Parts: sequence; structure tokens; C-alpha cells
Amino acid sequence: MTEYNTLQLEVANKIGTLTINRPKSLNALNAEVLSELEAITKEIEANQDIQVLVITGAGEKAFVAGADIKEMAEKNALEGHTFSELGNRAFAKIATLRQPVIAAVNGYALGGGLELALSADIRIASTNAKVGQPEVGLGIIPGFGGTQRLSRLVGLGKAKELIFTANNIDAAEGLRIGLFNQVVEADALLDTAYAMAEKINKNAPLAVESAKVAIDKGFDMTLDQGLAFEAQSFGLLFATKDQKAGMQAFINKEKAQFTKE
Repeated sequence: MTEYNTLQLEVANKIGTLTINRPKSLNALNAEVLSELEAITKEIEANQDIQVLVITGAGEKAFVAGADIKEMAEKNALEGHTFSELGNRAFAKIATLRQPVIAAVNGYALGGGLELALSADIRIASTNAKVGQPEVGLGIIPGFGGTQRLSRLVGLGKAKELIFTANNIDAAEGLRIGLFNQVVEADALLDTAYAMAEKINKNAPLAVESAKVAIDKGFDMTLDQGLAFEAQSFGLLFATKDQKAGMQAFINKEKAQFTKE
């Protein structure tokens, strides 16, 4: 496994834990972090010992406090564009990983930190989470997918309110608007994420991966196109050993043993 300066990846029980590890900078995203995120997704995608990925931040204060303002401050227009493209590539690769991704959001998740959480499939927050898109207060806009993913998740009106006002919201409000799937006490955050990952891992992994693709691709299709894609994906799974094992176990009232074949 490759060694990274700003990231840590641990694997146990078919669950990968990816930690943004810059606690002294509140895990702020600079070019090095984003480049390493882009690189590590290739390892995660290829790692057959990872069926679910949990992303979190080091320390107790922040998931990711945002992009590194000091690094961005003197960029020109071309450099700003390149930086946005880097962040978007990294987060798109997280969003399109074959594995389900759970963001365990502790403390601050602002700007790029919220955009990283938005690239996950599921978001679980601690009660001390504070999230927002403060970019317009800095003379820019969200540049790592915030204008696109946030509106798709919470709706146009609420996304515009959060982005235009640059207001931060707490975990309870994030849960209310559908930004978070669950909110738990800080000391239960990772355990809750792992419990969900373990529940996912009890199911047929090829089916879970296929369901993720069908949901994500279908979201940008018409309903008829999405239904056709779903039917195709549904049919292909009948060519897998896991489908046979799962249905036979159900008939026999046994626990299915999936082999990802």
C-alpha cells in the first residue's frame, strides 16, 4: 500500500477507513491532499478487501475545515480554474467508486469539507458538526462541486440560501433538510458508520455495487431511461453466483454466503 503524507487508509473486516490527516490545519484541503485523494481512489477501487469506505478527518475539531485559503489567496484565474478541476476530479472519483462511501462528519465541514462529504453516498454527522459553503464571503464560489451536488441533495432553494448567505448550519438542521442521514453523539460517530458499513457488507457486494450505479446514473436520466437501465442491471445479476446463492439461501431459510462472483 502506498504511503501518503496527508492521508491514512486502514482496512479491516472489508471496511476501509480513509482519514484526512492534517489535524494542525483542521484537515484543510491543499493541492497535496487533493492530489493524494485522486491517487488513493485507484488503490481503493482495486482493493478487493474493501467493500465499504468510511471517510473521516483526524482530530476532534474538524472533518475538513475547508480548502487551504493561504494556498489559494494569490492564485490567478487560470490557477484557480486548475485548482477547481483538481478538486472536482478527486471528488468525482470518490463519488464514482464502486464501493459505497460513508462520510463520518465530525466538527467543521466547511467549503471543500462539505463538498467532500457531498461526494459520499451517505453522511453521518456528530452532534457537534457545523457545515456550510462560505465561499461567497471570500469572493469566490464553491469550486469542488458544491453548486451542483448540494442542490441535487437538498433542493435548489435551500442550496441557494446556504451558498448565497454563506451561513453555517448545525447537525440538527443538516438532518432536517436531508443533508445528513443520521446525527449521533461524537463518541459514537465512527461506531455508527462502521455498523452501517457492516450491515451493507452482509448483502451481496455485486448487487450493492450495481444498485449504486443504477441510482447514480438513473438520477440524471429520464424516468423511462432510468427504468430501462435498472432492468438491464437487474437482469445481468441473474448471471452471478451470488444471485443463485442468495435466493437459494432464502428458500432454505439459511444465511447466504456471498463470494462476489
